[in-house]
Amino acid sequence: MNNLTFPILRLLADGRFHSGEAIAQHFNVSRTTVWSALQEAEALGVEIFSVRGRGYKLPEAITLLDRDAVLKAIGEERAWFNLELHDQLESTNSYLMKQASSGAAHATCVAASLQTRGKGRRGRAWQAGLGSSLTFSLLWRFQTGAAALSGLSLAVGIALIRALHTIGVSAAKLKWPNDVLVNQEKLAGILIELQGDMEGPSTAVIGIGINLRLPENLKQHIDQAAIDLETVTPQPVNSSEFLGLLLKNLANVLSEFENNGFESLREEWMRHHAYQGQTVSLSLPDGREMQGVVNSIAPDGVLLVETNAGMQRFSAGEISLRGVS
Repeated sequence: MNNLTFPILRLLADGRFHSGEAIAQHFNVSRTTVWSALQEAEALGVEIFSVRGRGYKLPEAITLLDRDAVLKAIGEERAWFNLELHDQLESTNSYLMKQASSGAAHATCVAASLQTRGKGRRGRAWQAGLGSSLTFSLLWRFQTGAAALSGLSLAVGIALIRALHTIGVSAAKLKWPNDVLVNQEKLAGILIELQGDMEGPSTAVIGIGINLRLPENLKQHIDQAAIDLETVTPQPVNSSEFLGLLLKNLANVLSEFENNGFESLREEWMRHHAYQGQTVSLSLPDGREMQGVVNSIAPDGVLLVETNAGMQRFSAGEISLRGVS
């Protein structure tokens, strides 16, 4: 990547016009070098307005991640974390999975201002433009095997709900197994990838994507109803402060989960269950569709659904759930 691309984008983050000449003088380079750096930004999907006589600007002002602000917002728990902030990554989960194999430290958090090939559940892409999403991954090492981590994605959901309620998003609900909804529209998603043995020590890479501000051109590429924080929060959200708040809550919830499993968090999860007692449609791995009424969440995080065949248990796997009007 051009070394000037993100320094220039940080200059443009105020949402105002900056002339090519002024940018060139600021970085002590030629205007051609500035143009080349911004061409690379556009190749990454960043929209930049260019107006003759006025210069360059982003469509709107944005806030890029700031390390000091993140650590301050974490508070006392900041000592737990090894924080990496990147201008651009294809996928924070893919990056951190590789680092995990190389011995990355417990509680390493990797966040990117721009994620170009974000990973969603069931092979989907997570759409994330510059300033439109908060995308990060957290590495958490467990002494237990992967078999004991049932319900981990639900526990992570509780951490997200606590943080969202703190900033005034009281309408946030949890969709089993790994989404956060507001008014039945997706606000955030969780993707967990595991390394290690089923019985021995294991490592989870917990990927989280939260919609901050979705422009219409980005919404067109999302295959489900989506909503953003800008729409549902009473006041603007600083992405760095919010990341710190999320990490603080994740530290507390993951410690609780590691010590006591999902059972200790189950009642709290149920209080925020978006489809409790409602009819849902389940898409099964073999392509079949099944309907039933959501009964509860089991202590191991399994979804309990009352169907025509009686009460059935569903594990996350490749199952997709949606509400039925």
